[in-house]
Amino acid sequence: MFEGQHKTWIHYRNDIISCDVSTAMFLSGYLRHNAIHRLYPRFLEVIDLQKYKCITHADKVKAAIRERSEIPFVFIVGRN
Repeated sequence: MFEGQHKTWIHYRNDIISCDVSTAMFLSGYLRHNAIHRLYPRFLEVIDLQKYKCITHADKVKAAIRERSEIPFVFIVGRN
């Protein structure tokens, strides 16, 4: 059934297990992209001048970016 499919799994850096280098590179890139998009709201603030509020909580920042990004006088800034 799986004739010719005998492959050796290699354990790469960052706990990526793959049978070839190209798959490992894809998984590494995908995991990095996923981690960046999951963690970026922790480092942002949303300043809404229409409602006079500053949103700093990560979950609320994500929601505010989705809902208010096109509204004027809503600014997305990085925390420093």
